Amino acid sequence: MTNEQVRFGRFRFDLGRRELCRDNLSLRLGGRALHILEVLIAAKGDAVGKEELLARVWPGVVVEENNLQVQISALRKALRDETSGESHLVTVPGRGYRLLGLDNSRQGPALPDKPSIAVMPFQNMSEEPGQDYFSDGIVEDIITALCHIRWLFVIARNSSFTYKGRAVDVKQVGRELGVRYVLEGSVRKAAERVRITAQLVDTATGAHLWADHFDASIENIFALQDRITESVVGALSRQLEQAEIERAKRKPTSSLDAYDYFLRGLASAHRMTRESTTEALELLSRSIALDPDFASPYGAAAFCYVVRKINGWTTDRLREIAESTRLARVVAQLGNDDALALAFGGLALGYVAGDLEGAIALVERALVLNPNLAIAWYASGTVRAFRGGEPDVAVEHLARAMRLSPRDPFMFTMQGVTAFAHFYAGRYDEAAAWAEKAFWERPNILATLRIAAASNALAGRREKAQEAVARALELDPDMRLSNLKDRIGTFGRPQDYAKYADALRKAGLPK
Repeated sequence: MTNEQVRFGRFRFDLGRRELCRDNLSLRLGGRALHILEVLIAAKGDAVGKEELLARVWPGVVVEENNLQVQISALRKALRDETSGESHLVTVPGRGYRLLGLDNSRQGPALPDKPSIAVMPFQNMSEEPGQDYFSDGIVEDIITALCHIRWLFVIARNSSFTYKGRAVDVKQVGRELGVRYVLEGSVRKAAERVRITAQLVDTATGAHLWADHFDASIENIFALQDRITESVVGALSRQLEQAEIERAKRKPTSSLDAYDYFLRGLASAHRMTRESTTEALELLSRSIALDPDFASPYGAAAFCYVVRKINGWTTDRLREIAESTRLARVVAQLGNDDALALAFGGLALGYVAGDLEGAIALVERALVLNPNLAIAWYASGTVRAFRGGEPDVAVEHLARAMRLSPRDPFMFTMQGVTAFAHFYAGRYDEAAAWAEKAFWERPNILATLRIAAASNALAGRREKAQEAVARALELDPDMRLSNLKDRIGTFGRPQDYAKYADALRKAGLPK
């Protein structure tokens, strides 16, 4: 089957798949209309008469001209440019029909069935032309790091570097390399400072999806490259995920595949409401039904049960523990190369099911696969905080997660668990300060209010502790010391739970 594609304006027609797309979104057309499109494309912009179309599309069959008109009308409507209102399919009086705007330049491979990116050589903006090695090294490191992201298709360095020194249009790059996104940027070194500027571009529209700059002093050149790569990849992976979620939202439900349902489920999980979490589980179950060997939706579904427990939405504790365990075990089996699934699965196994050692094992596998995955560092910090005995390691891992993804939708829980770790270390003022940050990120999270109450109680701020308990009881009127264990993660050490429960008792939580 050929992978050849033909483009005209915002449209792309894959000859092998017989698929017409506008801005990379598949359009639904009948087989006859697609056959007419194939004939017009083959004419390369020349007019094709009605008789020829009837003979080619309905070979050996006598049909009325009205049948052709119906298909032409459907095709003309589908090929209309929303901006100008004009269609790429036009009538040539007395001659037939022709296709306008065909791009007959070299076409690259078809888009892969997952997000795809090419990292262009960064422009050396330094005064010394000999500094190309540094900017090239940054790009190579970014490409290598992006290759660790299982759901991302990354163009190899040797292909993207063929554009080095050339002024190219990102849409052309997208066509020639068969990618949906391009990362481009520049490097400027001056004295003892370096600035890296990067921007992520959608190759279908040319729109800039994200841009940022990173400044650092030149001390150890290799450590600097590692630090910049970590910052760029951490920010980029989140932006790519969000861009893919938005793309999936725009697709008609009838054409969704397993990956699209996974993205929609993840987007629902990000909203962190009771209803959206239930919706996420339904969408993720559809993803699993379509592709039972796809590990990511199992991990994301497991994470939904973490969200439910954090917020006190658990309806059947034993069933959700069993389901979280099952999902995490499937992830362990299927997710050999899926860091995201392993991180989510490990978090659920530890926080919901209480298997802290098994959770650590999954999370460590995730970090080996992708050391730049923010959610994996968050999972590691969370599991270690609850396992106990190493609060400073937990704080360090959570700090790395926040540095990798400074605008993460789960920032509030990263901050909240950081408060837990400081609490266990006896740093109650720091714990209260982190709980305050988490509160202002998202005010109605029970776990945040509980750690705020506990921290302020042991810091001697009784009134603030009581305010936090009062707010928590508004959200969860049935919460008591006697049923607290059903609402929180499992503690690895009995003394840690005893300290936490006693602090909440001092804050005023009823027995």
